[in-house]
Amino acid sequence: MTGMERLRTPLTWLYAPGDRPGVVSKALLSGADVVIVDLEDAVAPHRKAYALDATVDLLADAHPVPVHVRVHSPLDIPTLAPLPGLCGLRVPKVTHATDIHRIAGLAPGLPLYPLLENALAVEHAYAIATAHPDVRGIALGEADLRADLGVRDDSGLDWPRSRVVVAARAAALPPPAQSVHPDIGDLDALAAGCARGRAMGFLGRAAIHPRQLPVIERAYLPTPDEVDAAREVVAAARTGRGALALPDGRFVDAAVVEGAHRVLALASRTA
Repeated sequence: MTGMERLRTPLTWLYAPGDRPGVVSKALLSGADVVIVDLEDAVAPHRKAYALDATVDLLADAHPVPVHVRVHSPLDIPTLAPLPGLCGLRVPKVTHATDIHRIAGLAPGLPLYPLLENALAVEHAYAIATAHPDVRGIALGEADLRADLGVRDDSGLDWPRSRVVVAARAAALPPPAQSVHPDIGDLDALAAGCARGRAMGFLGRAAIHPRQLPVIERAYLPTPDEVDAAREVVAAARTGRGALALPDGRFVDAAVVEGAHRVLALASRTA
């Protein structure tokens, strides 16, 4: 089964620098749901050409894990788009829907994932999310967004985070994944951040080190209690019609049932 054929709901998206093929190879074996080969921030300017060449070699064949590429420049795209191992493009610094139209023209049919990294991009989140059928998800690039906004505290990103969650939902896209947690040594802070992100409506998180993957997955998978509650809702919906109340007082209507089905699908990690 190739990466393009997998139906597993992704929770972990692991970045690996494109100029370090050994690290990319390890990422493919890390258990990440998606590996993102980075040609942008993780690669020094004098290594960009080598990173592109190494990525072309990597993507000459398909892999069991979906492989995306975060491009450095639109000029990279014609070289990458035809490769059989490429499952998606991460497009940095998108600010307008017209940016997506241009990229889609360079890679027709290839899934696109715009990254919103400044205030203007956040303002245009819905327009970007609905710019083209090839857009399959949106996400924030929080490092650049922090700098653009002059944010000193994490709470300063609450509104942009909510904005991108709402825009994705309104555009009928999957919930966005959280941006990376840059401190690979502080797994407690990572877990706390994931819990907050989950409460805000995110689903999964990008990572920069394999040790972060199990923390992210554990934070975003439904708990046994949540699975039991979802099963109770779905069972009640099968036997009743219209709105009804469960013995514990929970009110069940169509929206609640839909949410319960999402919980059960995520618990089984199917799309």
